[in-house]
Amino acid sequence: MAMDYQEAARQILDAIGGPDNVVSAAHCATRLRLVIADDSKVDQKKVDDALGAKGNFKASGQLQVIYGTGTVNKVYDEFIKLGHITAATKAEAKEAAAEQQKNPFMRAIKLLGDVFVPIIPAIVASGLLLGIMSALSFMDSNGFITLSTDNAWYQILNLVSNTAFTFLQILIGFSAASAFGANPYLGAVMGMILINPALQNANTVATDGVLQTFPVIPGVYSIEWTGYQGHVIPIVIAAGILAFIEKRLHKVVPEAFDLFVTPLVSVAATAYIVMIAVGPIFVWAENAILGAIQVLLTLPLGIGSLIMGALYAPTVVTGIHQMYTTIDLGQIASYGVTYWLPLASAANIGQAGAALAVALKTRDVKIRSLALPSSLSAFMGITEPAIFGVNLRFFKPFIAGCIGGGLGAMFASIVGLAASGTGVTGIFGILLCLNQPVQYVIMFAIAAAASFGLTFVLYRDPSAEGSTEAA
Repeated sequence: MAMDYQEAARQILDAIGGPDNVVSAAHCATRLRLVIADDSKVDQKKVDDALGAKGNFKASGQLQVIYGTGTVNKVYDEFIKLGHITAATKAEAKEAAAEQQKNPFMRAIKLLGDVFVPIIPAIVASGLLLGIMSALSFMDSNGFITLSTDNAWYQILNLVSNTAFTFLQILIGFSAASAFGANPYLGAVMGMILINPALQNANTVATDGVLQTFPVIPGVYSIEWTGYQGHVIPIVIAAGILAFIEKRLHKVVPEAFDLFVTPLVSVAATAYIVMIAVGPIFVWAENAILGAIQVLLTLPLGIGSLIMGALYAPTVVTGIHQMYTTIDLGQIASYGVTYWLPLASAANIGQAGAALAVALKTRDVKIRSLALPSSLSAFMGITEPAIFGVNLRFFKPFIAGCIGGGLGAMFASIVGLAASGTGVTGIFGILLCLNQPVQYVIMFAIAAAASFGLTFVLYRDPSAEGSTEAA
């Protein structure tokens, strides 16, 4: 009697915890190769007893079920149909298994890469142009050059330079929702919510303070009515929450109501959770970190500056760097100069040097075309393209950039390098340090050379290894 391949596929699908527990499915000549999300959901006895299965074992992060030549192809086809699972090649299944075996930190780094790599083209050009426009504007306002801005040519270019960053949360929301498996358009809506003009712009909090709060529990708990411009982690978390809620609603909401009930409830519930809990916790963490930074900066021998120069780029990942204006303004008010800005500049230069090393070492045209302009943007003070598109994606360049930034910041602190104002870092940051130009150039050279050299040694080009993933 002919084997019922559909029943065989159904039994193995039930045994492993259903389609939601399948990360990837492929097959070879004799075995069904499955990458499982949660091994605790696998009923090993059911796998052993599944129709047609001749044995199974776990190897290389995959559950491999033996069916034999010819049979495995037919079981696999039915498995894909029943579970609505996207077919994968052996290489893709192997890659998926490797991802599952990574520690949580590395998986988080990979997730950030999955979120940001698709939107990098939108922010690389804007980042480079924004750096140029910011420098020109600064030089104009401080009398270094005379720039005519009351014309359409300048205004349109200025509009182009800042749009991707002004609405960055929408881009992230769309991309993050896709990475989590949610409706990307609902993710974009969450991004819009977090930067809605009805909220106070987060960039004004440092100078104007929080202008409005609303009670959640009157007399007990209130939330600040502020947006999350420049913040990355809240919208990524929001997309994860959105995906969690949406997927479960799809399972329980009747099909006739799913089209309007699921999006409405998913977005509204996510908005409440993020605005009432996630956002405020994030702000509290920011304020605690700012307090710790102020203490670090008082440590002798430039040790505190070394630490902060190294940690500055990770704070860009979270968006905390938006709050650093308070440090600059506070120091300028107290001392007439800011010692913080040179540290930030060193950190930015460190990431620029790392991205430049990737651009020069890689043989992959796509990576080079991304890394080179990202590096130039970072040298002008806009580091997001370099951090998210290149350095954090391959991780070792990111660490090298942090080390280079820390060394440059330590030198700046030891020699007492100070800036007369705030607003521009990187190459054009020297305009704020005209009383100590030699020290600034040396700081620049230390940060750039250290990060470049370390990256050149540590970075392994994926194209040289026949892979598209980070070393």
